[in-house]
Amino acid sequence: MGAKILIRAEGLYRHYGHYLAVEDISFELAQGEVLGFLGPNGAGKSTTMQILTGNLAPSAGRVWIDGIDLLDRPRRAKACMGYLPEQPPVYRDLTVDEYLSYCARLHRVGRSQRGPAIRRAKARCGLDSVGRRLIGNLSKGYQQRVGIAQAILHNPAVVILDEPTVGLDPNQIRDIRSLIRELGESHGIILSTHILPEVQATCSHVQIIHQGRLVFSESMAELERRLGSRALLLETRQPPDPALLQEVAGVDSVEMLGETRARLHFDGDNPAEAVAAAVAAHGWGLVELALDRQTLEQVFVELTCGDTDQEREQEAA
Repeated sequence: MGAKILIRAEGLYRHYGHYLAVEDISFELAQGEVLGFLGPNGAGKSTTMQILTGNLAPSAGRVWIDGIDLLDRPRRAKACMGYLPEQPPVYRDLTVDEYLSYCARLHRVGRSQRGPAIRRAKARCGLDSVGRRLIGNLSKGYQQRVGIAQAILHNPAVVILDEPTVGLDPNQIRDIRSLIRELGESHGIILSTHILPEVQATCSHVQIIHQGRLVFSESMAELERRLGSRALLLETRQPPDPALLQEVAGVDSVEMLGETRARLHFDGDNPAEAVAAAVAAHGWGLVELALDRQTLEQVFVELTCGDTDQEREQEAA
């Protein structure tokens, strides 16, 4: 039996007059998955996030949160969800403990369960030592931790994080990424971000939205296979003969990048050993021979920088 499906979105559309912000979005998120949700500005990402969190009704389509229809039973569905917007909704003049106690009441955590819930959230987010400090006196990284703590306080099945590492320093980013991976072991996580390395560091699945449509949806394992190189970069001291390189066993085609640089495409086994032998045999002098690996950034650019039929001018707030 597969993992429990925590979010199911079917055929989501959102119109603003004649403007179509979201078009036929469908996907599933299972327990234990961390989904990286990517898209350029104006692609429909924020609109989709607002629909998933119940802050915006779709023009068409349905969303189920932990099996509960978000449109039919919004209060029950939202109780299964924790949300951290891009700007953490923290009150700077409250202490961490006061704020989390307030959030526990908002989340309808029972009186007898509030203390254990707050202690559990603080421990998971590394806040044990700052409970009595004013939030306004904390660093941006700790304020983000407080924001995540309020999102998981009621132990929701789904946690949605919008740009959780914006404005953080490298050490803070590393800590938040580690927390997200830990949360992903027992929850379903959606991580909306513009930072591509963050997706590769924390996510198990990747989705890219462009012009309101999902144009890419794969697991990270499938993405890694897709990014697996089918080309070699070759640099030699003397200009190589493309025709002789083409004759090397396993080389399908040769793309010259300069007098002494070439990209060798292959489809089967890696012909690096045969290429090195040919370079040595012809006396060209080997300088570099390495796999030409595609990156997630290249995939993102290819999918989102093509010509468009219409201007996606502005996404609703």
